[in-house]
Amino acid sequence: MFKWQRPRLMFVSTHGYVAAHPDLGCADTGGQVVYVLELAKSLGRMGYAVDIYTRRFENQLPEERVAKDVRILRIPCGGPKFIAKEILWRQLDEWADNVVNYVSATGMRYQLVNSHYWDAGYAADNLASRLQLAHIHTPHSLGSWKRSQMLDTESARTEFLNYDERIAHERKVYRQAQMVIATTQQQASVLVGDDYHVPAEKVQTLPAGYDEKRFYPIDPTTRKQAKERLRWSRPTILALGRIAANKGYDLLLRAMPTVVTRIPQARLVLAIGGRTSNPQEQAALAELKCLATQLQISNHVQFESHIPDEVLPDCYWAADVFALSSRYEPFGMTAIEAMACGTPTVVTTEGGLCNELQWGLNAIYADPRDSAEFGHALCCVLRQPQLAERLARLGPELTKSTFTWQKIAQRFRTITTEVGREYIRQARYCSFAMYHFPNQPFA
Repeated sequence: MFKWQRPRLMFVSTHGYVAAHPDLGCADTGGQVVYVLELAKSLGRMGYAVDIYTRRFENQLPEERVAKDVRILRIPCGGPKFIAKEILWRQLDEWADNVVNYVSATGMRYQLVNSHYWDAGYAADNLASRLQLAHIHTPHSLGSWKRSQMLDTESARTEFLNYDERIAHERKVYRQAQMVIATTQQQASVLVGDDYHVPAEKVQTLPAGYDEKRFYPIDPTTRKQAKERLRWSRPTILALGRIAANKGYDLLLRAMPTVVTRIPQARLVLAIGGRTSNPQEQAALAELKCLATQLQISNHVQFESHIPDEVLPDCYWAADVFALSSRYEPFGMTAIEAMACGTPTVVTTEGGLCNELQWGLNAIYADPRDSAEFGHALCCVLRQPQLAERLARLGPELTKSTFTWQKIAQRFRTITTEVGREYIRQARYCSFAMYHFPNQPFA
């Protein structure tokens, strides 16, 4: 009897709490984890088997099933404690050794390795050479771009973040990888620019996606019911994500006086963080609450720590406008989810997503560093029903035509299949040539 064996892919995402049902908002656990999981699940539905390799720490299980043909494999290194992504790379040589030992012991055979973020790229560069795999790298975030946007807020943490060290590693990863996948056109431009000099032919663009079965537009009556369930009776602005300086929650708070001066009943729901928080996150949250008091807008801000997955669509539907105010944003997955739900959305100009949108048609964008400008953008949506209706109607049309995970996975297969095949052809040719002509130089 014919037995078909699924082609197997290796995904590498080393930092954060990677899980089948991740606690989004935990340290180093956000949109990238969703990207990896959803892309893997979509590829699984297309006939692939996908193993997501990550670091094992705390009391995590060594293996977790995500879907029928997708699993998470947790490989230990650096001890049992959580390690922040900025310094995790120092432990990843040990991690790569342990992965190679695991792959050898289990007899796994992979078509390629796709790494996510520079720390995983550092590890996958090691793995790809030792396992003879084509390496496809997805940066998600670029050190040089983030440094240019973040130094005004993180100058005290520069030694910890060590951008120069990160950028040096990024350059090596991009040079060694067979393909680098940007999530926006703006990111692709930075990759081929003066900071990294990645050959344009090595760069492809693959945006983040969203789950169309969870996030979709609803009629006004159902939206009203969502408001009633959450008791959001006032004009509501929603922002959510993990606690991090680059998310620009302080910038959004500074925009709120402009809003409440014109719309006294307006309220900001700031749902940030995970189920638990570390001391640094607690301190950052306290600073935001102190800022709200200083701005005299405490009565207009509702701080929420975590939104469970099952409630998240209701929150998008109940909000009158969604705000993505990041001072640096590689993509902005939450904004895509909000648009898919038919929620009028204002996004930051300090990221690549605004280049994918048409201002006033499917979203509005503004500079979050200009508090008055961002505040006016929020007011435009809240005070102009025709504009809000147009955004609510055309936003879902754009997301469904461009950003579903099925479309993203199909694009991934298209752009990576030939790279993997070419790598195998070259490897076989070099092996043949070195065996038969050992004294001849081969590139």
